[in-house]
Amino acid sequence: MRSLSLALKGLPFTGNSSFPTRHTNASPENPPTMIRWLVALATCALPALAAPEKKVIDGVTYHLLIAKPADIRVIWKDAKGGQIETFPQATAYLTALGETPDTIMNGGIYEPGGIPSGLLIQNSRELHPLNRRDGKGNFFLKPNGVFLIGDKGAAVIDSTEYPPAGVKITHAVQSGPLLLRNGKVHPQFRADSANRLHRNGIGVTKDGKVVLAMTDIRSPKYPNLHEFATLFASLGCADALFLDGDISQMRSGDTLTKHSGPFGSFIAVVKEPVTPPASPH
Repeated sequence: MRSLSLALKGLPFTGNSSFPTRHTNASPENPPTMIRWLVALATCALPALAAPEKKVIDGVTYHLLIAKPADIRVIWKDAKGGQIETFPQATAYLTALGETPDTIMNGGIYEPGGIPSGLLIQNSRELHPLNRRDGKGNFFLKPNGVFLIGDKGAAVIDSTEYPPAGVKITHAVQSGPLLLRNGKVHPQFRADSANRLHRNGIGVTKDGKVVLAMTDIRSPKYPNLHEFATLFASLGCADALFLDGDISQMRSGDTLTKHSGPFGSFIAVVKEPVTPPASPH
C-alpha cells in the first residue's frame, strides 16, 4: 500500500569496548556488512507507518489510500457468526486472526439491523446473497455493482455480470450505484447535479491496485456523484463503486479502537507481515 516514507536519521553507532574495532574499506556508501544488517533490522523493527493521504481535489478534501488486493479484507461476522458492527470490533476480529489492521472503512449499503443490502463474501464464504431486485435509493440506482477480491486480483463489476467465470472469490461486497464501469461514468449521473454529499467508495486501477476514497467530513465542499466518479477516473481507475454516504468513516492508527456507531460491514486494509533480513554469514 502507499505509505509514508520511513527514514533512519542519526542512528547512534558509537564506540563500545564490547565491540572490537575492525579496519575496513567502509565508507558512507559502503558500510560494513554488520552495520548494513543492523540498519536493516532496525528498519524492520519500526512500526509500519501507513495512513490515508489527505488531498484537496477540485475544492473537495478527500482521504485516499491505495492498497494491494492481497491486503484487503471484507468483514461482517466473527468466527462465531456474530455481527461485527463497530470499528473496535472489526479491529479486534482481525487482531485475533493474527493480522494487523492498518486502515478500516465502512463497507456497502445495509438494511435495518446491519444486514447487507446485497452480496457479501467473507473469507471465501457467502454470508449474504446477491440482490438483483429493484427498489428506491442509491443501492437500487442501476447499474449497481460488486467489489471483489479473488484469485485473479481485485475487480469492480456490474451486478448483472456476477458471478465472474473462473474466479475463486475470497471477499466481496455489493453496493450501488456503480460509479465507473470500463472507464464510463454511470449513465444517470449529471455533471451539474446540486446533490453534494459526504461519500465513500472503492475502485480498481488499470494495473490492479485498490483505491479507497472518502470525503473529509469537514470539507468545505462535497462532490456530486458525477464528480465522485471522475475522481476515481483521475486516480487511474477504470471501475469504481459507491459504498455509502453521510455515515461514512475511514479510520487508521489509534482511532481504530475508539468508540463508533454500528455499521453493516467493513473493508479493511491489513499490514503486510514484515520479514526480518537474513543474518550475515
